[in-house]
Amino acid sequence: MNAREAAFKILCDIEIEKNYSNMAINKIFKNEKISDKDKGLATELVYGVIENRKYLDFIINKLSKIKVKKMSSFVKIILRMGTYQILFLDKIEDHAAVNETVKLASKYDGKSKGFVNAILRNEIRQKRTIKYIDIEDPIRRLAVKYSYQQWIVEDWVKNFGIEFAEELLEALNERPDLYVRTNTLKIDRNSLLKEFEKEGIKASKAMLPEEAIMVENFKGIESSRLYKEGLFTVQDISSMLVAKVVAPKEGDMVLDMCSAPGGKSTHMAELMKNTGKIVSRDVFEHKIKVIKAAAKRLGITNIEAEEFDAANLDENSIEKFDCVLTDVPCSGLGIIRRKPEIKYKAKEELVDLPKIQSKILENASKYVKINGTLVYSTCTVQDCENIEVVEKFLKENPNYELVPIEGINVDPEEQEKGYIKIYPNVHGMDGFFIAKMKRVK
Repeated sequence: MNAREAAFKILCDIEIEKNYSNMAINKIFKNEKISDKDKGLATELVYGVIENRKYLDFIINKLSKIKVKKMSSFVKIILRMGTYQILFLDKIEDHAAVNETVKLASKYDGKSKGFVNAILRNEIRQKRTIKYIDIEDPIRRLAVKYSYQQWIVEDWVKNFGIEFAEELLEALNERPDLYVRTNTLKIDRNSLLKEFEKEGIKASKAMLPEEAIMVENFKGIESSRLYKEGLFTVQDISSMLVAKVVAPKEGDMVLDMCSAPGGKSTHMAELMKNTGKIVSRDVFEHKIKVIKAAAKRLGITNIEAEEFDAANLDENSIEKFDCVLTDVPCSGLGIIRRKPEIKYKAKEELVDLPKIQSKILENASKYVKINGTLVYSTCTVQDCENIEVVEKFLKENPNYELVPIEGINVDPEEQEKGYIKIYPNVHGMDGFFIAKMKRVK
């Protein structure tokens, strides 16, 4: 299977089956015979089309009498792929983009190949002028330019101002760097860097935390010797900072309320030098298997993974833990660089999230010993899911207070107050929120 057909099948899975991009990519790459070179182009096409979907549809609609929303899924995906190659991929010749796209149309929707050919050739002829977004309203223009649901742009302009909002939109459209976390139970960072060098993998120290390494062009990570030996875990900087904020001590009893896939639990286990105990919970049985597999690969023995719904209160866990991490389900608007389909979520999908988050945080607070630590985190930039949830909780629970976040230097002014707001356009990492609280009575 070649790159374009692989990309087409992946995009169909995302569009029709509503699958996440990373899962759809892994499924096709696992089940089909595709060269590494073709995997690279297929991935580029998939993420390029998802990241720019609204803009691509805007361009197609300029030239087509049949609007994109009335086209079949196959035709709209094929046209988006062709348009993306013509407008964004300079390394691909225009005629090659058209020919290969028409071949796809012939195979999957034969009656549309003439239509597809005409639209794409028209795009080439008008390439210089067609890119212009002739929309006066600034909100609508930004929504098309960066391919976001309009409600997200409206929300960010209202909360951050138009200049910051556009910087955030742009930053979340960029391809993220790839980071790995050194498994300090097995190796130190300098030694791991040398191992990467031996394997011909370009790697360098990240600014923070001290376990973090940035890697480049690392293909087939899960099949690499270093990964199989459990010397590292793939994790973004923001996510690594959560365990550093929890800062569990050796011998502690720790609860990770919403643990899967286990990155933060395994990080805390490493910080605790495999001592004490971490109870890692998730609501789905198949995710518990993922946590257990991660712990086994990394040589971690102090994690006990169990199936449990964080929205329910566990009477047996009350006041049992020194540290409780509440990394709640959220809108994911801080990690759009990694899951660009999040851009197209309807506002209605997110309306109940603060209520769910508050319920989980309330339950979590019952499990903390006096003088123990409670950490609340999300991978979103929405105040309604972040600081507002924490402030509401503190108002209703005077036995808790925010405490300064020490040991990392991300945003000194805010972290002194007990929380960190991380923005991709400011900090160069995934958008996250982390708050640290102490049970004082």
